[in-house]
Amino acid sequence: MPAGQVNHNGVGPAAAMVPTYPPPESETEESWVWAQIKAEAHRDAESEPALASFLYATVLSHPSLARSLAFHLANKLCSSTLLSTLLYDLFLHSFSSSPSLISAVVADLLAVRHRDPACASFSHCLLNYKGFLAVQAHRVSHHLWTQNRRPLALALQSRIADVFAVDIHPAARIGKGILLDHATGVVVGETAVIGNNVSILHHVTLGGTGKAVGDRHPKIGDGVLIGAGATILGNIRIGEGAKIGAGSVVLIDVPPRTTAVGNPARLVGGKDKPARHDDLPSESMDHTSFIQEWSDYII
Repeated sequence: MPAGQVNHNGVGPAAAMVPTYPPPESETEESWVWAQIKAEAHRDAESEPALASFLYATVLSHPSLARSLAFHLANKLCSSTLLSTLLYDLFLHSFSSSPSLISAVVADLLAVRHRDPACASFSHCLLNYKGFLAVQAHRVSHHLWTQNRRPLALALQSRIADVFAVDIHPAARIGKGILLDHATGVVVGETAVIGNNVSILHHVTLGGTGKAVGDRHPKIGDGVLIGAGATILGNIRIGEGAKIGAGSVVLIDVPPRTTAVGNPARLVGGKDKPARHDDLPSESMDHTSFIQEWSDYII
């Protein structure tokens, strides 16, 4: 199957070729993705009338991705005292005043669609993927934090944690092309930094080591894959393209393009000459290629 296309649910070959990246002739990634989302919403509204009103209100009635996402997040995160109209204005103003936020939204949509075989469409990600929605809401809370609107940023963080079960401090810095797969239980501390094109599974913690103050949380390089239930503690660096095995507890730096597994985590191949991989694990989503080498190493 050509790169950039996916086959879902055993559909026939002609219908199965679903593009996950915009073609070269498209005007911009944002316009192409938004056109895909609207077409998918039209299709789903026709095939499932029970969703027609929801899809019209959330997608089809809006002229842009920014307005649709702002509306959807506002309705997801509102409460009896934090009104949806206030949140809509807040999200829309943030997206409108900072074009880099929408650029990151588009990169995240492309990342989820391309890497997650369970993601049936761009509209499915936009409407239903709480990991995606939590990251976009965090981007706005971080935007507020940098503008010194910290009480509001913290209030928004609290609502994100309540609704999506994802707790990211508004000061944490996150790149683009991010996949939070399943997302439940992800915790990211105040001084953590996550690079571009990173994939993180559920119940991952990027935390501190105790009551230390200052710069005390992990720094995750570009292209890193962090398996489910992994815990990474302290101001340590996970190098570009590294892989952290599920359930690992990482307390030391991990060099680029290596794999760390276990509790406490050790490098596959040993610390002196660790095994290195050429692929980018966050995109291949290969969680198990290290198993034979790890078995050989520990026996």
